Amino acid sequence: MCTSLEQGRDISVSPQVIDAVARVLRLSPAERRHLYVLAGLNPPVPETAPGDWDMCAGLRRLIDTWMPFPAVIMDVYWNSVLYNEAAAIVFGLRPEAPQNCLVSFFTDPLYQSRLSSWEVLAPRVVAQFRAACSDNQGDEGFRAVVEEVTAASPVFAELWGRRDILPGGQNRKELDHPLAGPLAVESTQLRVPARPDLVIVLHTPLPEADTAAKLEWLVSPEGRRGAMYPVAG
Repeated sequence: MCTSLEQGRDISVSPQVIDAVARVLRLSPAERRHLYVLAGLNPPVPETAPGDWDMCAGLRRLIDTWMPFPAVIMDVYWNSVLYNEAAAIVFGLRPEAPQNCLVSFFTDPLYQSRLSSWEVLAPRVVAQFRAACSDNQGDEGFRAVVEEVTAASPVFAELWGRRDILPGGQNRKELDHPLAGPLAVESTQLRVPARPDLVIVLHTPLPEADTAAKLEWLVSPEGRRGAMYPVAG
């Protein structure tokens, strides 16, 4: 199979098959990720080296301390590595949803239904991802993500074709949560000097719509009980 992949033959394999091959061949994490790229699949999140576990535990404490406000940690490809409970409640993040932030933005109906400023944000998000790509030219992991979203979203394909570039930093997000109603937050990207492959995205409540109080309620016992029941959006 590896020979077929390397020669560019049109074959279809599942992540489970790729992982099985990687185990049999005893591939390194980097080789396993490259095999995903050859198969046309989004590479998995880089595995954490044993010496990095303390760092990851510290990052988990950081985003949990940010409660009741949403916080997400993503890798260079915008794969979601960690997120706190507020992010799950506010944005609808869940294990069965796409775990890449760009893929989720353009393909997850639940996420899109909550982000009332989606159309305003979409061009900025695409331009910021292109900026990340330009900082890592030749990285096939970025190409795999772009190909996946292009195939799934005509809107993304059109925006990507504009070739706009915007450095990552801050974005204003307006949401309409099914339990809390309108929310307004500002997301800020922070680099981790000790882990240059990771970015922390902290969401700060803006003054309008009584957002801070609503976020506190959403993660309260009363708000959590409401989130247990199916709601539209």
